[in-house]
Amino acid sequence: MWIKTFLCLVVRMMMMMIVSAAEDVKNNLTGLIGGNVTFPDSVKEFGFFLKGRQNIGLVTKGKFEIAEDIYEKNLFWDRNSGLFTLTDLQKNNSGIYTIDSKKGDVLTLSYALTVYDWAPTPQVNSQNWSSDSCKLLCSVDKQVTLVWYRDQEILNQSSSELSLPVTVHKHNRHSDYKCVAANPADRKTLQVNLEESCGFIQSQNGNNPTRNYGIGIGVTAGFIVLILFCACLIKQKYVKKEKKTRQRQGRSRRGSPIYVNTNPK
Repeated sequence: MWIKTFLCLVVRMMMMMIVSAAEDVKNNLTGLIGGNVTFPDSVKEFGFFLKGRQNIGLVTKGKFEIAEDIYEKNLFWDRNSGLFTLTDLQKNNSGIYTIDSKKGDVLTLSYALTVYDWAPTPQVNSQNWSSDSCKLLCSVDKQVTLVWYRDQEILNQSSSELSLPVTVHKHNRHSDYKCVAANPADRKTLQVNLEESCGFIQSQNGNNPTRNYGIGIGVTAGFIVLILFCACLIKQKYVKKEKKTRQRQGRSRRGSPIYVNTNPK
């Protein structure tokens, strides 16, 4: 009995020594909810895999044993590579993990794993625009880092706001504008169509749809006025012709002789 107790104490002391030695060497790892992460250092013959100060996996004589039941379905060890993998990541999987190889490639390293939500897809709306510029607003529903790019240049960014504005000027209408929503593990990018969002036509003449629309209305209105003018001329000509015809008919009636019957009864 005392031997078992002694061995438990030895193992516990080893765990404390492992954690103490590894706390000075931390490498950052990131993961996404529902995703997987593989730790880059291996235990091939004999060693431990810990979370914090708790041993959750043991490799001995080429066999893997899970020490905590909660990891039965998502902690795996590859016999060939000696690497540990966590699957179906959740937020509570974030923490400090330590790999301690006691045989073969002897090492003790720790990793700070942070599990993130998937980055939301940004939405871009036009706030107001004129013939020379427009204001765009990029929005998300979760707090991430928002960045506005023009080509490869950063125009505006924020890690604390859910929306981020940018002003687009007409002379930049040929540039590529995009809004990026990102966290350390994921990023989503939305490319902006300036023709749709700002009314800028991507052409060399630089015309604005509003101007073209106005020109179209003007041409149509002018055409209608011309038709009405022609109709008025035709009507006026017809009225004059009809008036002359009536005048001729009137003179014809006045100039006709009147015959009177003078024969006696």
